[in-house]
Amino acid sequence: MNVKNFPYLCPWLRRMKHLNHNLKTMDLLKQIVARAQSDKQRIVLPEAEEERTLKAADRALQDGLADIILIGNPENIRKEAEEWGLKNIDKATIVDPKNNPRCEEYAEKLAELRKKKGMTIEQARKLVTENNLYLGCMIIKTEGADGQISGALSTTGETLRPALQIIKCAPGISCVSGAMLLLTHEKAMGNDGVIVMGDVAVTPNPTADQLAQIAYTTAQTAHSVAGMTEPYIAMLSYSTKGSAKDAINKETGKSVYVIDKVKDAVSIAHEKYPELHVDGELQADAALVPAVATKKAPGSSVAGKANVLVVPNLEVGNIGYKLVQRLGGAVAIGPILQGIARPVNDLSRGCSVDDIYYMVAITACQAQDAKKA
Repeated sequence: MNVKNFPYLCPWLRRMKHLNHNLKTMDLLKQIVARAQSDKQRIVLPEAEEERTLKAADRALQDGLADIILIGNPENIRKEAEEWGLKNIDKATIVDPKNNPRCEEYAEKLAELRKKKGMTIEQARKLVTENNLYLGCMIIKTEGADGQISGALSTTGETLRPALQIIKCAPGISCVSGAMLLLTHEKAMGNDGVIVMGDVAVTPNPTADQLAQIAYTTAQTAHSVAGMTEPYIAMLSYSTKGSAKDAINKETGKSVYVIDKVKDAVSIAHEKYPELHVDGELQADAALVPAVATKKAPGSSVAGKANVLVVPNLEVGNIGYKLVQRLGGAVAIGPILQGIARPVNDLSRGCSVDDIYYMVAITACQAQDAKKA
């Protein structure tokens, strides 16, 4: 049937396509929730007195999504829970930063961790009693929790600073990055239309070594969060296997912009992470479309079937995912921070209760895999 001959059907078909896309989104989110519920992790919510956060915590506790640790004034939290009709907050562990029996232990540990940076015990004590994000990271550092989520009231910098100072990067990783899950309409591409892209959030201009690390950590996110059993990682550029040339730096003999950096990143990834399916440099169409891959990158083990895309810099990643989201109608879930020894995730200050709830599930899935590393 040619729908052009039946124009009255077009709006209905568009609605059906949108409905199917929403169903696919919910299906993936249900899978993430189920994985979180199957092995409950201890997740810290340091902005516990904030309305959306407390409502998401109540829902997470009701659904058995995670063991929730709330940081805040217990009296305020219980009063707000009663005011908003929240019935499950009493299942959470509430840590009062102003009356915490482990305060001195955390302060001493933090001062020791930051001794080379000149931190005094007084400064450490102030941080663990007045800055809930530092306190949450200390709870994780002392193995009292498995992950943390903030950002409803805090900036990305405020979320990352204590994580990097206290929890630090995962072994062998020196840069933090952000991955985005893209749920597209193109079921023939990626994993049934699901693509994971990095870095879209943190490192502006990664080196070749950092790009290789981003490939590794984005593959981990694809596995732990998106459930991809075999990530196929395309290192993207505007060239495919030498199809384009770049200006050459006479001193180094390397390309001025990104082509050689991407090629070097592929070589480093092969050496450091031989278990990964990774190839490049590839243009996006060669990475995703089998017919194009056959012409542009014959023999590539990744071209035409990539489900993980690693971009050469943050500009490309951030612009790229937003174009796919806004013009292509993809659902974007994230950014999901990666590369930290234990998961710490950042929310938008405009986040919804749903956003926080699903980020609890995502963080729990990351925590499960972090323990296996």
